[in-house]
Amino acid sequence: MNIKTFEALQTMQRRIQQIDDELQSDAIATNIKKMTELNKERANLQPVVTKFEEYQKNEAALEMAKKGLLEEKDKELIELLKLEIETTSADLEIIQATIEEMLIPKDPNDDKNVIVEIRGAAGGDEANIFAGDLYRMYKLYAEKVGWKISVLEASPSEAGGYSQLIFMVKGDHVYSKLKFESGSHRVQRVPKTEAKGRIQTSTATVAVLPEMDEVAIEIKSTDLRIDTYRSSGAGGQHVNTTDSAVRITHLPTGIVTASQDGRSQFDNKDLAMKMLRAKVYEYEVSKQQAEASSARKSAVGTGARSEKIRTYNYPQNRVTDHRVGLTLNKLDQVMEGQLDEFIIALVNDDQRQKVEAQLQDN
Repeated sequence: MNIKTFEALQTMQRRIQQIDDELQSDAIATNIKKMTELNKERANLQPVVTKFEEYQKNEAALEMAKKGLLEEKDKELIELLKLEIETTSADLEIIQATIEEMLIPKDPNDDKNVIVEIRGAAGGDEANIFAGDLYRMYKLYAEKVGWKISVLEASPSEAGGYSQLIFMVKGDHVYSKLKFESGSHRVQRVPKTEAKGRIQTSTATVAVLPEMDEVAIEIKSTDLRIDTYRSSGAGGQHVNTTDSAVRITHLPTGIVTASQDGRSQFDNKDLAMKMLRAKVYEYEVSKQQAEASSARKSAVGTGARSEKIRTYNYPQNRVTDHRVGLTLNKLDQVMEGQLDEFIIALVNDDQRQKVEAQLQDN
């Protein structure tokens, strides 16, 4: 274990002792807020400190075994010490790898709900139809894991599917599992409108944005232009009688969001603001990434959308995720919401890259 990691772990050990001392003080006993903060901090530190103490215990046992090997004369005991050294060394490597993984900074957005935006891209009507297929796939996956989906904005295509669809997904750790879906999804199949049976390649883009609250992303009211207008399409009697639809423009960035499917103007304004906060956050993250010229960009941001991250080949019943090189010959099951294998592979690959980056920094 390198010296920087070791020192960081020692600091965590000392911090837990400090927290324990503070929690026993009379001042903290009457300060519920401070007590809660300290207990939360301790809970976050304890797992890695416990693992570090396990590492220290094994390291001490290894040093003792090595020392014993130098002094021992009995051949049978020497063999036992050699076996102990080999076993303990292997255990230390496993514990160290676990600690390094635990020290990786967690994405603060992983626990958040998400706003997903799907658009038909290259391929005309077929791209829009595919956008609808992707929505169905995510909807089925969400139902499988117990998440709830609500459509915020939809632009149906005459041929089927959607030219644009925006929906919210609520549940446990939604962003941590769906954030890698951002990008350009490519489909290869024979369109229903193709008389000669030729395979066509089309694309739809997916953007997964963490739902941001007012504290996380500050938007000044003076930077907003809010317009109301009469809703169109199905949605109840109020659609034809009131200007309940809301369009919000963020003047500094030019970002525009709109909602007309809420029950009232108040609901539509709330939904439009949720979308706006998510898009402004995405814009700011993209700008920071561009300015830093980061070699490794996160899945959040418009930059990732230009890449074809996954190909859905219908004639061969095959799906390939190009980022992790994973190919599954069960497209039919994937389109029914069976996304776990891709999600697990992408999460593991992201974890691996973070470990490698951390080791390079050290």
